[in-house]
Amino acid sequence: MESNVVLGDQLLSQAEIRTRAAYAAAGFRTLGVDRGDAIALLLRNDIPFFEVLTASQHLAAYSVPINWHFSAREVLHVLIDSGAKVLVAHADLLHGIRHVVPDELPVIVVATPRLIQEAYAIDASTCPPPSEYPVWTQWLAEYEPLPGDAAGAAMTMMYTSGTTGRPKGVRREPATAEQIARLRSTEPKVMGSRPGMRTVICGPLYHAAPLHFARVAYDTGSLIVLQPRFDGEELLKLIEQHQVSAIFMAPIMFVRLLRLPDAIRTTYDLSSLEHVIHAGAICPPDVKRAMIDWWGPIFSDAYGASEVGTTCMITSSEWLEHPGSVGRSIPPFSAMILDEEGKELPPETEGRLYFKDATGRGVIYHNDPKKSAAAHIAPGVFTLGEIAYMDAEGYVYLTDRFSDMIVSGGVNIYPAEAEQVLIEHPDILDVACIGVPHTEMGEELKALVIPMNSANPADASELIFWCREQLSHYKCPRSIEFVESLGRNTMGKINKRKLRAPFWTNTSGQDT
Repeated sequence: MESNVVLGDQLLSQAEIRTRAAYAAAGFRTLGVDRGDAIALLLRNDIPFFEVLTASQHLAAYSVPINWHFSAREVLHVLIDSGAKVLVAHADLLHGIRHVVPDELPVIVVATPRLIQEAYAIDASTCPPPSEYPVWTQWLAEYEPLPGDAAGAAMTMMYTSGTTGRPKGVRREPATAEQIARLRSTEPKVMGSRPGMRTVICGPLYHAAPLHFARVAYDTGSLIVLQPRFDGEELLKLIEQHQVSAIFMAPIMFVRLLRLPDAIRTTYDLSSLEHVIHAGAICPPDVKRAMIDWWGPIFSDAYGASEVGTTCMITSSEWLEHPGSVGRSIPPFSAMILDEEGKELPPETEGRLYFKDATGRGVIYHNDPKKSAAAHIAPGVFTLGEIAYMDAEGYVYLTDRFSDMIVSGGVNIYPAEAEQVLIEHPDILDVACIGVPHTEMGEELKALVIPMNSANPADASELIFWCREQLSHYKCPRSIEFVESLGRNTMGKINKRKLRAPFWTNTSGQDT
């Protein structure tokens, strides 16, 4: 069964996408793209996203989806670090970063569809493709299709933020033919997909989880409806209109759906839904119970990371029996709770959460062997930076993080990035950024600042603006608090857990 990909009133079949991808692969080959090279995408949820991915697969090249919230400086870092041989970008997104794009980098521009323009209220003057770049559809027509087919496994390089203050590339590709076969036989079951599945992609495709779900849906001959930007009522409408059977969502989407008036929530027929998988952040228990009450016990929580994919899962029925758990580990991963010396701990004992990858692969960071090594305590035995415990049945419960990261609205944010920018401000003596509770986002970033002049500190809004000029807005603190000390020890280290504690003593639902 063939997939169909839909955006508004536009529909392309999988066969049509493969054909267009063969033309694109020929064009990319002419531009010097070869096996193992990188093709960068700066695209919103649009059909050409699938054409570029398939063309990359055709060439055994990496596709590198770039978070289009990134600042121009961050985009440039990804282009250089990944070694991208070509960039494919929506016209309006290119408008904001073209001044940093290296002159020698080929760029193909995709006209920004009107549906996307409307969803994001984009200034129409930024949407016409710049005249100096070839336009995607016309560019495809310049080539003869590359022979062969995109039969191999898709290879992606996702860029995550990092403790060093720079986004890090994570290579994701099956290592062997055996692993490719395992992925194709087991992942549709894990993801809740099946031939003939019908889904809406309502999260941005630059994010690993929606992209991975979309790829599995594409490979299993599903109807894929692209929602340019999440909107609760529109999603309900699309589920009814297309008889959607499975969908991937982030917990923040549940929060926003539950805030819809009852009159809207009861208007649409959602009976076609069979499976909802959610990931990206821990779902608050009251939110999950409310969604189960509304949609039924059709949810699966997938815990993992861009680096490795899904490592643990739990169904609604399991979760109701083990509330708060992220589930048990799934093949090829085995969960382990270790102490600081690497010794395995007994059930119900809190420690560092590690996973053993039966393939021996583990985590690979592009151009950063030290970071790759730091994630492991043995070959194929890695951590995602969580503190947890397991019960006697093997269910994992997350309790904290020992890595310096927060999750806001399902997005990983590393405070080091904001700290690195803020410390350069002339009115800041020292700074530490921490996660504090937020009712909708789960957490938000807060900066604790020691001012250079405590009698006359800088305006908090000025400091936030300073940060936003250099980083994506979502990576910047939402609030500033001036303090006298950050509690650095004699080695200069900060106990972030201690700094966070006062803000998490009352998390009854009020924003802090």
